[in-house]
Amino acid sequence: MQNAPLDHLVIGGGPAGLQLARQLKEAGHSYRVLEAGDSAGTFFRTFPRHRKLISINKIHNGTSDPELNLRMDWNSLVSSDPDLLFGHYSKRYFPHADDLVRYLADFAEKSDLDIAYDTRVTRIARDGDGFTVTDQHGHEHRARRVVMATGVSLSRTPDIPGIETAEEYRDVSVDAEEFTDKRVLILGKGNSAMETADHLVETAAVIHVAGPSSIRMAWNTHYVGHIRAVNNNFLDTYQLKSQNALLDGHVLAIEKDGDGSNGHGPAYRVRFSFSRADEVVKELRYDRVIVCTGFRFDASVFAPDCRPELVIDDRFAALTSAYESVNVPGLYFAGTLMQQRDFKKSTGGFIHGFRYAVRALGHILDERHHDTPWPHRDLDPDPAALTDAVVARVNRSSALWQQFAVLGDLIVVEPGERARYHEEVPVAYAHDGALTARGDCYLVTLEYGPDHDKVDPFDITVRRTAQNAADEAFDAAYLHPVVRHYRGGELLGTHHVAENLENEWDHPDAHRAPLAAFFARQADRAGAADGGTPGAVGTGSVGTGR
Repeated sequence: MQNAPLDHLVIGGGPAGLQLARQLKEAGHSYRVLEAGDSAGTFFRTFPRHRKLISINKIHNGTSDPELNLRMDWNSLVSSDPDLLFGHYSKRYFPHADDLVRYLADFAEKSDLDIAYDTRVTRIARDGDGFTVTDQHGHEHRARRVVMATGVSLSRTPDIPGIETAEEYRDVSVDAEEFTDKRVLILGKGNSAMETADHLVETAAVIHVAGPSSIRMAWNTHYVGHIRAVNNNFLDTYQLKSQNALLDGHVLAIEKDGDGSNGHGPAYRVRFSFSRADEVVKELRYDRVIVCTGFRFDASVFAPDCRPELVIDDRFAALTSAYESVNVPGLYFAGTLMQQRDFKKSTGGFIHGFRYAVRALGHILDERHHDTPWPHRDLDPDPAALTDAVVARVNRSSALWQQFAVLGDLIVVEPGERARYHEEVPVAYAHDGALTARGDCYLVTLEYGPDHDKVDPFDITVRRTAQNAADEAFDAAYLHPVVRHYRGGELLGTHHVAENLENEWDHPDAHRAPLAAFFARQADRAGAADGGTPGAVGTGSVGTGR
């Protein structure tokens, strides 16, 4: 047990723990990472079970700009070291999970991080204003603040009679030959279910994938946790009548019943209620039942006096806009646990998203506990300078690109002062924090349209060229920049920058001129308001939204 408490104790040495630890080290704070495994990122030694990552690794992007390349690199952690890029570990578009394990181990070693391996946390309790964390060896670690970066480590198992007799995704055999000529039921309709189904297509006689709702494709919703194309071969076999099927409805009961159809192992009788057939209940027979229904956060290590409130069917801790527990001050969350703030909307559950949210968390900790303001640069507050700054950022930023609608750049303009440009501020935190307390603020994000998941992404008529879309940008469905003007929490104006097929928002007429006009118009309104004559906020015209 150390004499003085650390500033921060990070629980978990996966990608989020490593990302935060490097930032804490560079900021000069005292910290330690507690990792249950014998090296960094041990989760990825097991998952995904069939070892192909769905996080892309596109190396050849036609640019040497490292920031732009990170848009297509979903596995690297952010650092100033060009050697610590995942592209040095694999050239494959969908890499092998073992390559990520090697990368994370090297990132930890080359960053010289303070990590205690083989240290499994068994209890977290309050200790005055801080915490005492006990490991399996009985050692105590004290810290003013604790950051949970453990990921979702427990299986999320539905409450179905007999489900305990089924096999779990986390330990089911990956030997496809074991399933030869078997009838297989897979519960769940996420990527783990589809990954498992694809793996068995060549050997199983029949595969049914079942769940209460219809599948959603990532290329339609833009949420990368929905079904990815790399896992959709099974859908082809279903639609082309190759003995496989998707079942929409609820499993009511699972019961073992003698030997399998080939005389080996247990067979199952499954009562299933079909939601698209007036809840008709049928009894279906299978040789194997596999549960692929996702994971949840393990809160069992917390003492009653600091157990975080859980939400979303107890899958995640409830978080404030600062990624802090809503009921346990000083308890923060990093990594995939951050997705409670943008659940099934953005990329907070994945490395390419939470690497930036974790970096933002580092700034939040600095701001709240170390008297270090959010980094910023000064610029002239005139419309031309603001336009140049915004155009430069939206055309390069990987953080705004990946964490669409979640992270934004914040421009603060106070009368008689230079404008302050803050990068990558969580949108909700910007509204709650001190950054927007004074002056006029412009929040810059990249966003899809509100009904983007209802638009056919392959219908080219929904795409408009940059030359003719400026007056219709407010109705854009595809990813595009949005600039909002606030004062005292009140929204005074919104400008949507026109879509562009190549994601290059720098056309003089279609992009720059309307944005500069918006800044000029809002500055005039702000000046009128300061002089006692509030300016009216228009609607429906270029640069003001609907």
